[in-house]
Amino acid sequence: MISDTTPLRDGPHPGPTAAPDRRVRSLAAALYGYAFLRDLILLYPVYPLLFTDTGLTVWQISTLFVIWSASSIVLEIPSGALADAVSRRLLLCLAPLVTAAGFALWTLVPSYPAFAVGFLLWGVGGALASGALEALVYTGLDRLGAASRYARVIGRARTAETLGVLASLLLAVPVLALGGYPALGVASVLACLAAAAVATRLPEHREPAAGPSADRDDGEHGWWASLRGGLAEAHADRTVRAAVLLVAAVAAGWGALDEYLPLLARDVGASGPAVPLLLVLTWVGVAVGGLLAPAGERLGHRGYAGLVGGSAGALAAGALIGHPVGFLLVGVAFCGFQLATVLADVRLQTRIVGPARATVTSLAGMATDTTIIACYVGYGLLATVAGNRVAFAVAVAPYLVVALLVAVVRPVRRWSRSWM
Repeated sequence: MISDTTPLRDGPHPGPTAAPDRRVRSLAAALYGYAFLRDLILLYPVYPLLFTDTGLTVWQISTLFVIWSASSIVLEIPSGALADAVSRRLLLCLAPLVTAAGFALWTLVPSYPAFAVGFLLWGVGGALASGALEALVYTGLDRLGAASRYARVIGRARTAETLGVLASLLLAVPVLALGGYPALGVASVLACLAAAAVATRLPEHREPAAGPSADRDDGEHGWWASLRGGLAEAHADRTVRAAVLLVAAVAAGWGALDEYLPLLARDVGASGPAVPLLLVLTWVGVAVGGLLAPAGERLGHRGYAGLVGGSAGALAAGALIGHPVGFLLVGVAFCGFQLATVLADVRLQTRIVGPARATVTSLAGMATDTTIIACYVGYGLLATVAGNRVAFAVAVAPYLVVALLVAVVRPVRRWSRSWM
C-alpha cells in the first residue's frame, strides 16, 4: 500500500506532506459537500406517505421501487464505463440534475405515472454517480499517495450523506407543516441543483489524450475498452469477483428496507410529523456506522461475520417489538449495516488494479440493484400478507446466511489485512 508520504507520480516532489495533505483536504471537503447535498432531499422522509396519500397501495409502491432499481441496472455498467472513458466528474455533475427533474415531476403532477417516471429519472441519476464517485475518490487519493485514507474518507462521505438525510428529516417537519408536499418538492430540487454546482469542484486526474484524433474517436473506443476491461477483470480475478458479490450481498437488504421505514414507523404507532422524527434514530445509527470505518478495518473475518449477523438480529427484534422504542434497535442495526457496507467497498477498491475502476465498481452496483429488486418484490408480497413488522423480520434472513459463509470460509489471510 502507498503511504501518506509517497510523492505524486509525476512532477517534482511536493515537499514533506504539506501539498498532498492540502489536496486531500480539498478533495474531501468537496466530496463531503456533494454527498451532503445529494441526500438533503426533504421528500425522502415522507415520499412513501405521499404515495399512500395519493391512493397507492403497498404493492404499487413496491412496483415503483422496482422501476427505480431497474433503471439503475440498465445504465449502471455502461455509465461506469463512460465515467472511465470520458469524465467521472462530468457524470457526478449530471447525476443530481437528472434526479432534480424527477422530483420536479412529482411536485407538479403527483400521480402513479409521474411517480414512475420520477423514479426512472432518479435511477438514471443514481447510475451516473455509482462507480464514478468511488473511482474518482480512490484514484485521487492514490495519486496523492493517500490511498490508505480511503476508508476514512469514504466512511466520512457516507456519514455526510447520512447527515443530509438527518437534516431532511428535521427540516421536513416544519416545511411539511408550512407548505405541504409541494414545498418539500421545491426544496428537494434546489438541493440537487446545489449538489451539481459543488460537483464541479471535485478534482479529477485523467491521462492526456493520445493524439489529435482522440477527441473525435477515443470517447467511443475508450468506452468500449473500459467496458471490456472492467468486465474482464471481474471475471478473471477471483478476489475481485468475490468482493463484488460481497458488496451486493451486504448493501442490498438494508438498502431496500430503508425505503419502507416510514411504513414501519406508522405500524408501531407513529403518525404524521412524528414519522420523520422517529426515523432520526435510524439515521443517527447510519452516521455513526460511517465514522467507525477506520476501526472496522481491524475486524477479523469472524468479527465481520458477527457484525453482519448481529445487525440482522437487532433489526428483526426492533421491528417485532411493535413499539416506537424498537427503533433504537433498528438504529443499531443500520449502524452495523453501514459499517459492513463501507468495509465491503474498501475491500473492493483495494483489489481493483486495472484502469476501469468505475466500471468494476458499477458492476457491484448493478449486482446490488438486481438483488434490491428481489427484496422489493419479496417485501411487497410479505407485507401484503403479514404486515410490515413481520416483513422486516423475515427480510433479514439472508444476512444470517452471509454471516455464516463469512465465518466458515477460511480466508487466505486475515480479513483485518484484506481491507488494506
